[in-house]
Amino acid sequence: MPQTQNNNKEKLINYAKKVIEIECSNLENIRERIGEDFTDAVNAMLQCKGKVIVTGMGKSGIIGRKIAGTFASIGTPSIFLHPGDAVHGDLGMVSQNDIVIIISNSGETDEITRIIPSVKKIGAFIISLTSSVSSCIGMQSDITISTGEIEEADTFGIIPSSSTTCALVLGDALALTLMAAKGVQKEDFAFFHPAGNLGKRLMLKVKDVMATGDKIPMVDINSKLTQAIKEIDDKNLGLTLVVNQNKVVEGILTDGDIRRFLIKKTDISGALSRNCMTPNPKTIDKENLAIKALEVMEKMEITSLVILNKNGTPKGVVHLHDLLGKKEFKVGY
Repeated sequence: MPQTQNNNKEKLINYAKKVIEIECSNLENIRERIGEDFTDAVNAMLQCKGKVIVTGMGKSGIIGRKIAGTFASIGTPSIFLHPGDAVHGDLGMVSQNDIVIIISNSGETDEITRIIPSVKKIGAFIISLTSSVSSCIGMQSDITISTGEIEEADTFGIIPSSSTTCALVLGDALALTLMAAKGVQKEDFAFFHPAGNLGKRLMLKVKDVMATGDKIPMVDINSKLTQAIKEIDDKNLGLTLVVNQNKVVEGILTDGDIRRFLIKKTDISGALSRNCMTPNPKTIDKENLAIKALEVMEKMEITSLVILNKNGTPKGVVHLHDLLGKKEFKVGY
């Protein structure tokens, strides 16, 4: 490749890195500015009896749509209101029980300052994300979360870049902090995402996603370890159950168990499954929600759970990939 092209490539890479450095620097600044105004805003939303309405113009409006969507996804009723639509009748969406979050870096956006008097007359609570408390929008807000002066990342310092990144991150911080304060759980999140593949699967019961019948990997407790390895490979779940002569589950043998066994003993030709298995595998009831199985796996730091019949024989196995909807996988990759 010609030297000039190499030099050009290096300049482009350096410029891109500079953009990211500038935006990261701005994020560091707003992180340090998080204080009482932020916590007051979260508490106001906790007490809100209406909905959260997010508004912004231009690029800030695009960010606002995303923030409104995030609030809605955690169970906080939220919509995006375009300032232009607001002055043409959509202010009817706003009620006195609502909170209006305004996104404006300058705090002087004309399209927004025009609607503030109407919003205040309606009686809605106003929270603004802006650079200055003393800006027009900042002074008319009930709570102003000030970012301070922001350096845009372009050469001219005028293209919305760092400012929209900061607004997005502040919006996420508000929504996710509110989520934590409200105690929103994974099953709540799944409930508000019924159309998503993950939401659909996590709202199912364990019995709906577990492997059953011939799909359950299983070997006798006195079988050779090499046979167990073949069973693991054939059933492609990264594990096999180890059962006694009455088919009662005595243990579980995973890829991890085998790796740890190999560290201690390289010759496995005479090894038996019982020498390598983990006894008393973790179980779950088939009537539990899939989201519960996922929580247990995360807490125990495991990737599978066993479902047993009353007599201790295996009824099914649920694997992490069954919950996440990954039909085919290779354990360890």
